[in-house]
Parts: sequence; C-alpha cells; structure tokens
Amino acid sequence: MEFSRRKFVRTAATSVAAAGTLLSSTAKAAVSKNKKVKVAVIGCGGRSNRDIPNFIKACDMLGLEAEYVAIADAFEDKAFEQADKYEVSRDKCIVGWDAYQKVAESDAEFVMLITPPSFRPQHLDTLVEAGKHVLMQKPVAVDAPGCRRVIAAGERAKKKGLAILAGTQRRHTIGYMENAARIQNGAIGEILGGTVSWNGNVPWIWERQKGWNDADYLARNWLNWWQMSGDHLGEQHVHNIDVANWYLGRTPQSAIGFGGRARRESGNNYDFFSLDLDYGDGVHIHSQCRQISGTYPRVGEFFRGTEGEVQGGGKLKGKNVSIPEFNVMDKDGNVQELITWIQSARSGNPINEARQIAESTATAIMGRYAAYTGKYVRFRDLIENTESEFYDLKATVQAEDFEKGTVVLPEENVVPVPGDGGEIRRRV
Repeated sequence: MEFSRRKFVRTAATSVAAAGTLLSSTAKAAVSKNKKVKVAVIGCGGRSNRDIPNFIKACDMLGLEAEYVAIADAFEDKAFEQADKYEVSRDKCIVGWDAYQKVAESDAEFVMLITPPSFRPQHLDTLVEAGKHVLMQKPVAVDAPGCRRVIAAGERAKKKGLAILAGTQRRHTIGYMENAARIQNGAIGEILGGTVSWNGNVPWIWERQKGWNDADYLARNWLNWWQMSGDHLGEQHVHNIDVANWYLGRTPQSAIGFGGRARRESGNNYDFFSLDLDYGDGVHIHSQCRQISGTYPRVGEFFRGTEGEVQGGGKLKGKNVSIPEFNVMDKDGNVQELITWIQSARSGNPINEARQIAESTATAIMGRYAAYTGKYVRFRDLIENTESEFYDLKATVQAEDFEKGTVVLPEENVVPVPGDGGEIRRRV
C-alpha cells in the first residue's frame, strides 16, 4: 500500500499524557527549531513496517518533517522493499553486514535499530560512539555479556547527551503509565505477587532457500533461533517482564523454571516456558509464555497487592489516590514513544532507557538459562558475579561472526534438556 502522511489523523495533544513527555511551550519551541529530522533505519524486517510510518507520524504531530537519509539491511531485497514502500530513493540504501557502520558515518540525527536482538549491543556501541540518538527495539541482547555492553553504552550516551529509546511501548501508553503512578502512590498497597504472560502462535518461519548460506538463513529466520532472538521468552515476553520490573520498582533476585519443545519445526527455540521470578521479600511473579498454534491466547499482566489488584494497563481495584496529570499526543504507545524520543532529544533533556531494557532483557535471559539447564539462577550471576558460570556465557553465534564470515549454523531442531549441567541436547 502506498504511503502518504495525509492518511494519518492529526490529533492535538490531549490533557492526558506521558510522564517525561510533557510538551511545554519551551519544549515545543526547542523541538521546532529545525523542522527537518534526519533519520536512518538499520533493519528492514516486519517491525520496520510499524516503526517507519510511526516515526513519520510522530514528526508530523510535532510539526516536523522526517527525512530518511539511509535505509540499511544485510539484504538488498529487504532494503529496497522498504525504500520503495516509503518513497526513499534506492541510492540511500546501504546493504551488507557492515551497513550499521556506514549509517554511523552518515548525517542521520536519529537511528532506528530494528535488527535481530543479537546485533543490538554491537550496533548500539557504534552508534553511541558516532553521537546518534538511538531507538533499539527490544530485547537488546541474547546473553549476559550483551546486556552489560548495552548498560555501558547507555552510560556513555548519558555523558554525550544522547536519547536512547527501548521500544517498550507499554511505558509510553497512558493506561499503563496511570496505573504505574497509582501503584507508586499506594493504590493497591504493597505488591504481593502476580502473573505475567504472553501466550500465542509462532509469528512466522522462513524456510531455507536455495543459495542461502548459514549466515543468510540464520539472519532471515532469526525469530526461531535463540542465538539470534533470545528465544521468545526474551523476544516477545520481555514486554510483560518489563512491566513487572517497572511496577515493582526492582529486578527479581532469582529464577527457577522449565520449558520445552512440542510443535515447532524450525530453529532451536522452546515452545513454552514457566518461571518463578523471586523478587525478594516473599514476592513471586509467575512468568509464563507459549508459542503454539491452536492454543488459548493470553497476553498481559496481573498483580495483587495488600489493598487491591491491577491488570497491567487495565482495571485497577484499590484505593483512590491522586496522580499527576500527564500529557500524551497519541494514545498509541508505539507512536507516543517516538514522540517522546524526538522531543527529549531536541529539548536537551534526553530520555535514556538503556539500563531499564538491559535489565528486563537480563531477567528474560536469566529465566532462559534456568529453564534450559534446570538450575537456580540469580540476577547477580549475569550482572555482577564474575565467578558465575553465566556471567561470561556467550551465545554460540556472535554479531561479529557475520562480518568475519565465520557463522556456523547451530544444529537445527536440537534443543537443551535440563539436568546433568544442561549438557544433554535432544533432537526434536
């Protein structure tokens, strides 16, 4: 479908909106100084079909004009597809495993990092060094060293005054923000426990085509390989885990759990996980997710407190408490987060969600380690404890391997089996 900005509905800022995104007259003036917003995209997969038009809409609502100066992907067909769709000249397409380096050298002010999660720590490092404001879609790593690399890059970004957005749109969705404020002000008392879940289907599978090498297949079918996606526990369910960390105001201390493979016929992900996330002080959150077609779908969060309960961004039963009046320009958190990103960068008060999303990603990785091995895994084993077996545990394929040409495809349809140190692997 041909894209036109006229198809987007122009809306005025409502009286309800996001914390940290208040558009004061001073901020609006700062945003409006330079009408052109130069932006680049790295990664032209399915998510770019939302992020590209949403960025254009966000600019439009701020009275700005998005100018795409680079469309980058490892594969020419993917880059050309998005360039043609959004009327960007093909001479602005950058192709190859090193495309991110060329984007870093471009005059883009904002860069949308929509690559598979395994690439994000390396790409963020390079873009921060180049002085770019970065949207990095969640999750941001597939192993513990990657999470720590993102945290370090985020700290450098703070010193440089760069805006780092995480792609966790619930944090920019009015219902979730209002409930977070109510919880913080005691509406449901102390949270005692709850459940976070993402149960649905396998989103897609790319079968290997003639002429693809191992790197091509791994990158095109990335969703189904844990080395690329972090398994669906991280790739999808991290949204719900992030809400738990947000509402509780801390990360869990440890995880135990299990998972398995039942139906999938591609890659090496599990089909389901069930975890006990221990947040300390007797607070336990049940984290569960599943990707199996024909099963009951449930996506959301539920928390019970000493004086009430809440369903994620939905109904809250508890005490009436006062909360700040927030201002959002769009009720869709996918758009509002981009408005926040642009406004914060242009106003000199840059948002920085690097640590937040790295910690939520690490929570998911902790759960994956626990399920794959059957072991008790602590959060500090990934972030602080250098003596832990998990601290330096890297995925068997790293982002650098693609540029070096040393990618070796992991065994397909062979998954970890817990017990005996997690060394047993079973073909399914």
